[in-house]
Amino acid sequence: MDPSIFKAYDIRGVYPDQLDETAAWKIGHGAAQFLRSLLRGYERGQANAQSVCVGHDMRKHSPSLAKALMQGMNAAGANVIDLGMIDTPQIYFAINHLGTCGGVQVTASHNPAQYNGFKVSGILAKPIGIDTGLKEIKHIALSLLHTHGRVDGGVEKCDLTDDYRQHVLQFLNPRLKPLKIVIDASNGMAGKMAPAIFSELPIEIIGLNLRHEGWFAHDPNPLVEANLADLKEVVLAQGADLGVCFDGDADRLMMVDEKARNITCDLATALMVPYFLRDNPNSAIVYDLRSSHVVNEEILKHGGIPRRERVGHAYMKKTMRDSHAVFGGELSGHFYYRDNYYADSGMITLVHILNILSEADKPLSELIRPLRRYADSGELNFEIEDKALAMQQLSRKYSGGQIDDLDGITVQFRDWWFNVRPSNTEPLLRLNVEAKTYDLLKEKLADFEDFLGEPVSH
Repeated sequence: MDPSIFKAYDIRGVYPDQLDETAAWKIGHGAAQFLRSLLRGYERGQANAQSVCVGHDMRKHSPSLAKALMQGMNAAGANVIDLGMIDTPQIYFAINHLGTCGGVQVTASHNPAQYNGFKVSGILAKPIGIDTGLKEIKHIALSLLHTHGRVDGGVEKCDLTDDYRQHVLQFLNPRLKPLKIVIDASNGMAGKMAPAIFSELPIEIIGLNLRHEGWFAHDPNPLVEANLADLKEVVLAQGADLGVCFDGDADRLMMVDEKARNITCDLATALMVPYFLRDNPNSAIVYDLRSSHVVNEEILKHGGIPRRERVGHAYMKKTMRDSHAVFGGELSGHFYYRDNYYADSGMITLVHILNILSEADKPLSELIRPLRRYADSGELNFEIEDKALAMQQLSRKYSGGQIDDLDGITVQFRDWWFNVRPSNTEPLLRLNVEAKTYDLLKEKLADFEDFLGEPVSH
C-alpha cells in the first residue's frame, strides 16, 4: 500500500497502482477499529451503534473497492450497513439517521476517472482527518500483513433514497414558483440523486452529463472554468433561470445565473446570508478566509455574527458546531447547514437557492449584482519550492498591512487585501487577492507576478 494515499482530509490515489482491493480491505479493517473506538465516552444506545455505514460513487472500480472495504470491516468485528451507490452527503445523513458509529464513502470526488478513495466520518458525521483519526487508521492499515481472518461482522443492505429525499425536501418552500434550471451532473452522483429528489417538483430540469459509465465528459470539478462550458451554452439556449454544475460526489456545486455568468461561491454565501438570518436572528455564519469581504459585510448588515475560519471542511464543521452556526460557506463550493448535522450538501444548497429565487421578484443576476462590489483574482497557484521562505518574504514585503496567520498569511490594507497559503501536498502557493477596483487589482497582481512568477494552471 502506498502511504502517500493518506491525505489531510481523506484517502485518495490512482487505481490500481496506488489503491486497490487489498489496500481497501486493510483500510476497512483500520477504519472499523478506529470508528468503534469512538463509542467510548458516548451514550449510544441505538441498535446500530456498533455498525458502520458504507456507500460508493459511480466509478467503475468503486463497487469492488467498497466490497473489499466492507470485508475488512467485517474481519475487524464490525457490522456494515451497505447503502449502495449514493452521493457523499447521504453518508452524513445515514450516520445520523441510523445512529451508527461512523461511515465511509468510496469516492475520489472531483478527481479524474482513474482515481478513487475514501472519505471517513465518525459519530454524528464528524469529519475524520489526519489529526482526528486518519493517522491512526493509516497506522493500522499499514501494519496489517494479510487480508484474511475470521469474519465476525455481517453486511446489511439498506436503501435510504426515500428517507434522504424527505430530509432534503423538508427545507423546500411549498410555494415554489415554476422555474427552469439546468443541472450538469458531471457524469457523477448528481446524475442519480437530482432526478430522484427533484423530479416531482413544479420545476423544469434540463439535465446534462447524467449517465454513469465510468468516464467523464469533462473533469468533475465545477471550479474549473472549462468544465462549465456545456452548462453555460444550454442555460442561454434554453432561457433557464439558473445553471448548476456538481462535482463527482455531489457535495459541491457551482452556479451560473440566467445570463450564464459565474456566481463565485463566496457571493453565493453572501446571497444566502439574509435568507438564513431572517428566521435565525443573531446567529453565527461561518465562511472561509479566502472569501470576499462582502460576506462579512452582509453578515454584519443583517445582524449575524461572522465567524472567519481557515480553509477545509474539518475546520469549517468544527467551527459550525462550536458556534452553533446556522449556515456556512466555503469558496470551494461546500455549503454547510446546522439543520443538516452541520454537514455540507449540494442538494440542500440547491433547495435553498430555489427558495430564494421563488421569493424574489427579480432574476438571479439582479440578486447578485449588488454583491459584486469588489474585484477579485480567484485562487491563483504559483509553483514555489521553498514555500516557507516565499511566505516570509511576502510578510516582510507587505509588512505595512494588518497581518494574521490563521491560514497561511492574510494581509489587509485599506483598499485591498490578499491571502497566500501553501499547498499541503504540492510545491504550490495559493494566492487570493481582492481590491476595491479592477485597476488596483491588476496593479497588485502584476506586483505578485514580479515576485512569484507566472501562475500555473491547476
